[in-house]
Amino acid sequence: MESRMRAVPGDRVIVDGDPDRVGEVISVPHGDGSPPYVVRWQRGGHIALVSPDSYASIVPAGSSLPVRVTPPGNHR
Repeated sequence: MESRMRAVPGDRVIVDGDPDRVGEVISVPHGDGSPPYVVRWQRGGHIALVSPDSYASIVPAGSSLPVRVTPPGNHR
């Protein structure tokens, strides 16, 4: 099955809508922008090769990150 996800350096990956799991795409090895991506995670700054799944989203560079709403009683 072909991946439809595409990214360019500067885009952000957000996993499962969680603002604590956001990383900046710093390299895209495939010329067509398909995964995997080299990502620098905002929390901790570590760098990893990431193959996002269906629970991840690509947020274009310059766009606002979606805000996750935590239901009452489910605070961290």
